[in-house]
Amino acid sequence: MYINGKTIRDSQRDTIAVINPATEEIIQQVIKGNARDAEQAVEAARQAFPAWSRLSALKRARMMHDAASKIRVHHDELVRLLTQEEGKPLPENEEEIWWSEETIDYYAEIGRHHLGSVIPPADPDQFNFIRYQPWGVVGCIVPWNYPILLLVWKLAPALAAGNTLVIKPSKFTPLTTLKMVELAFDHFPPGVINVVTGYGSEVGEALVKHPDVPMIAFTGSLAVGQMISGWAGPQMKQLHLELGGKDPMVIAPDADLNLAVRGLAYSGLINTGQVCTSTERVYVHESIFSQFTEALADFVGKLKLGNGLDEDTDIGPMRADQFRTKVEEQLKGAVKTGAKILVGGERPAYLPKGFFLEPSVVVNVDHSMELMREETFGPVIPVMPYKTFDQAIELANDCQYGLGACLLTNDAKLVKQFYEQIQAGTVWINDPLTDNFAGPFGGMKMSGLGRELGIEGFNQFCQVKHVHWDIGAQPKDFWYPYGNKEENV
Repeated sequence: MYINGKTIRDSQRDTIAVINPATEEIIQQVIKGNARDAEQAVEAARQAFPAWSRLSALKRARMMHDAASKIRVHHDELVRLLTQEEGKPLPENEEEIWWSEETIDYYAEIGRHHLGSVIPPADPDQFNFIRYQPWGVVGCIVPWNYPILLLVWKLAPALAAGNTLVIKPSKFTPLTTLKMVELAFDHFPPGVINVVTGYGSEVGEALVKHPDVPMIAFTGSLAVGQMISGWAGPQMKQLHLELGGKDPMVIAPDADLNLAVRGLAYSGLINTGQVCTSTERVYVHESIFSQFTEALADFVGKLKLGNGLDEDTDIGPMRADQFRTKVEEQLKGAVKTGAKILVGGERPAYLPKGFFLEPSVVVNVDHSMELMREETFGPVIPVMPYKTFDQAIELANDCQYGLGACLLTNDAKLVKQFYEQIQAGTVWINDPLTDNFAGPFGGMKMSGLGRELGIEGFNQFCQVKHVHWDIGAQPKDFWYPYGNKEENV
């Protein structure tokens, strides 16, 4: 673990084995933390907060830029370690680490100039301004699918705003987080950044319930997000929750077939479909449905599965066998009620080790199936035809989640109707799953609370204070006593 500026190693403690999902081999052991470790980390962060929050924004920015530079120095090392513990192919982890480096630089500059604003006063002798102030200790609970990027989307704005942090990485992927903090943030004051490894039921719950942690930033499942809300509610904590998704893609009849096939394969299968914004429901106009699904199945069937460290691998393993089993059960349930798998859906015999599952394309699906209602989080692309564009939007909105949505078309009228009517926090037109540092990311409906990235992402980690200053300091005519106005002059 990493607490108060020091790496903690203790061979006498219980440990958690971190397994390579491509080989099923143990990479390393980490300490199985507990509530006492969380308490120690929170206390370190609490003690560090006053000095860190008072540090000038320029000095904080310099330290953050230095951290980004250190990550770049160790870029290749972090990419390989992340591939070993998480499973994504090297190109996808190259992108994750690059995005993380750039996000830290971005928020270093946001924090340097975004302190507040001046608003018009009600009287010439008054001065009114808005000031953004940090919350204090922020508990960051991070998932395993993008363990560095989704941490940095919280860590960077939180630090830039003047908060201190206690990080609880996933039990599946703690290694790269620990390595990055040790290598890149060792110049930060002790206690500003802390990492406690362990299980959510012990470390995570202790963080959420701790009275000295006024804010929780969490990315993960809806069920856990609801649990966190229940724990945090009585203390009125600030919650930042990025939860599940069941993102739709609508393909219009004028869409370029090659673009649609390649774009959908990417958005549905990147990180083996283990992305909150993965395309998990596809609606294709009936006039091109057969041609499109045939081309999609042909393309997907040629993608290469393998160890993410192999340069020619397109799709790596799923992170754990339990997640693979869940996807298989969804597929079986859909087939049982009439769905047809055009390609994939099997455990590849030529890869006996590792949690591999062939990517699949599924047709004859409808909204009565769990495969079209509940988050799959795996390499499955279910495709359904539609007759009219109104029907496509209705189907896309027929879901409890509202994280992202994608449309492929060159028809401007359809684009306008789509982004106005679709119930999703991010809308992609012809370019699925592309993010922008300055563009806020987050969901509607049951997909969570708050936004990451952009100014909006910075503001999530700030409390807003309005300062009203009467420079003239004169009595007001609306003060007491009401009966004698001359006394108020």
